Amino acid sequence: ILKSVKDSRTYTGYAKDVAVRFSEHNRGIVNATKNRRPLVLLFVEEHRSLVDAKKREIYWKNGAGRRKLKEYFAAGFPPIPEEWARLAISPK
Repeated sequence: ILKSVKDSRTYTGYAKDVAVRFSEHNRGIVNATKNRRPLVLLFVEEHRSLVDAKKREIYWKNGAGRRKLKEYFAAGFPPIPEEWARLAISPK
């Protein structure tokens, strides 16, 4: 889950390689976020397959997932796995 520094809106998606996809978002390659840069990484989940990841993306975009996100914004997001922690730092 990404957050736009520009407009504070979130973006939810899935990727095989989080670092590559995050870079694509911040370089303006992804149409959905190119006008909302810079973006920061708020939350990452790992899944065994892209099919599982897609199912989870659908969850985060529906009512229950949005309510959970609202809770995270109020109480704080779970820690980001160490291998992606460097991506979570706000761009300068």
